Amino acid sequence: MRAQTLPASAGWHWLVSGFAIYRRNPILLSMLVLAYWFTILLLNVLPVIGAVAASLIIPGLSVGLMQASRNLERGQAIGIQTLYGGLKENTKTLIALGALYLVCTLGILGISALSDGGDLLNFMLSGKKADRETIEEGNFFLPALIVMLLMTPVMMAYWFAPILAAWHKLTLGRALFFSIVACWINWRPFLSYGIGLLLVAGIIPGLLGGGGGALFPGAQGFITALITMPMLLAVGPTIYASFYASYRDIFGISEIV
Repeated sequence: MRAQTLPASAGWHWLVSGFAIYRRNPILLSMLVLAYWFTILLLNVLPVIGAVAASLIIPGLSVGLMQASRNLERGQAIGIQTLYGGLKENTKTLIALGALYLVCTLGILGISALSDGGDLLNFMLSGKKADRETIEEGNFFLPALIVMLLMTPVMMAYWFAPILAAWHKLTLGRALFFSIVACWINWRPFLSYGIGLLLVAGIIPGLLGGGGGALFPGAQGFITALITMPMLLAVGPTIYASFYASYRDIFGISEIV
């Protein structure tokens, strides 16, 4: 297996490709993404065990969304079975990936707690709304910086790992290794991808929502919901499809088993 090194412009191309895939069947792909979110939310209703179960199946569900994106690109049918079918591919390794990711995340949050006495961790577990007053009162900058720095290599290791485990039948260690190497040698396109993602998923919706609220101050909440909800249903599937596009371009679609 060989990962290609791509130019910085490839990062933006992944988002464009993701939107092109989404446009092939926007309603059905949006429904699969909503089913993915609903499954995770439903499991998290159960205390502790639900969160653990959700973490274990996320890699498999992610593979299902990648499969749906690949099918749409090839003009093949997709359905709810496509989403949950990802759980059947190299299941033990995918579950192990989910378990390891959970352990790494908890470990990093534990390390961050050493810098602020656990304030950030307690805030995240409390489920409180992250309003400006709460953020200003909390000492979150240092622990958040620690989490960001330590989670970066974890995210690099997990970016391609589920796909490599499911489609290429790699072991846990090899899937993580090839994923982190692929991300490392392609840091330029991933940087441009991150900037594009921030623009598409953050800045533009924020400007549209803020502009609508300024024009109609009496209906700011309604205007914001009217703008953000359709964008969420379009941006969410586009982002998941762009994950597939990054795999396709870096590892080459010809290598798919």
